[in-house]
Amino acid sequence: MRDQFVIDDKKKHEFLVHRSVFTDTEIMEKEKKEIFDKCWLFIGHESEITNPGDYKRKKTGGRNLLFVHGQDGVIRALYNSCPHRGALVCRESEGNSRVFRCFYHAWSFKNDGELVGMPGKDGFPNDFNCDGSKNMKLVQRLETYRGFVFVNFDNNAVSLEDYLGNAKEYIDLVVDQSESGLEALGGVQEYSVSANWKLLAENSVDLYHGMPTHKTYFDIKQAQDKNLKKVKLEGKGVSLGNGHAVIEYIAPWGRPVAQWTPIWDEDLKKDMEEIKVNLVKKYGEERADRIANYNRNILIFPNLVINDIMAVTARTFYPSRPGYMEVTGYALAPKDEDAAHRIARNNNFLEFLGPGGFATPDDNEALELCQEAYNNNQEVEWNDISKGMVRGEENVLATDEIQMRSFWRQYNTLLQQSIKKEAKQT
Repeated sequence: MRDQFVIDDKKKHEFLVHRSVFTDTEIMEKEKKEIFDKCWLFIGHESEITNPGDYKRKKTGGRNLLFVHGQDGVIRALYNSCPHRGALVCRESEGNSRVFRCFYHAWSFKNDGELVGMPGKDGFPNDFNCDGSKNMKLVQRLETYRGFVFVNFDNNAVSLEDYLGNAKEYIDLVVDQSESGLEALGGVQEYSVSANWKLLAENSVDLYHGMPTHKTYFDIKQAQDKNLKKVKLEGKGVSLGNGHAVIEYIAPWGRPVAQWTPIWDEDLKKDMEEIKVNLVKKYGEERADRIANYNRNILIFPNLVINDIMAVTARTFYPSRPGYMEVTGYALAPKDEDAAHRIARNNNFLEFLGPGGFATPDDNEALELCQEAYNNNQEVEWNDISKGMVRGEENVLATDEIQMRSFWRQYNTLLQQSIKKEAKQT
């Protein structure tokens, strides 16, 4: 395995990433150890399990987990593996239950993980499990920010608040669309892509590809709104530290929170104007304008993307091999949103972000084309991610690439720390 993944030459305004990071199995194993085992990973939204007993099966960081709202009111993540012989304790995708019962040998556990029943108990010592070692194992680090719940498999990791850092400002802008917060809508979008996971991290904050890759969608937006002189994507890209990044920009689509579009009826326009007035009263003109009229694609390192665009969606992705990842997508919306706005939001979501929308299939094809071409790595070794470096680190355009450089700098730091540590040990 090579030991140089990134060339970051600020004098030459050149930033290069070696293509082996997309194809090398040894590198992927190091990613799992140094990134997915140590960074905060999104497991779900608290609105998915609102009632005591609610649970959802989750696959997070390569682990099978149960995301559970206990009878005691505490939200937990349990490893979905029986302490007896290792079978999945819960096979259903979601539901509500006080007790989970393992199919294999019928060991039973409360929804906080405590072992409460086992056939043939007389075959075990009287003090069996007095230390709790046969309870379902708990993920020790679980923390929440504004309804977004994260886990960390490193018990020594910094707090979630510190980890999110400057990204919290942009998550707040998303959640503050509604006084009552956001809720996850029913159903989960699950799909796979024959491409490396880091390509989706890049793509999700890459506005540079928007106009050429999604041209058909923007042509439709232009035709729908005769008042648009020209479809534009204008804004800024920001590195948020810790590998996080965001693009914040204006765009031609409608936003149900408070940006009307001619494809919607006039009653919706009046409602949106009222929403905007209330946002101004609460947050002031500038912040209300950002919440209502600006779009955000937020990348939380390593593998959470929150898109607050024509709808709100959260996506996570995880690799099973260098050229293959599994993606999970959630649609989110204000809890107090009325039916007409919810329909407009869902139509917006399906039109662009949904599995058959204008964006997702295009993006997946682009990523898979990249992955296919990486068989040329020996002759064409480096990806260029330099756009905007000539403008420095401030006031860069949303169509520049500072967002990707933010991700890669953190990626490189974590892997280089591991390589240096291993070198000292040898």
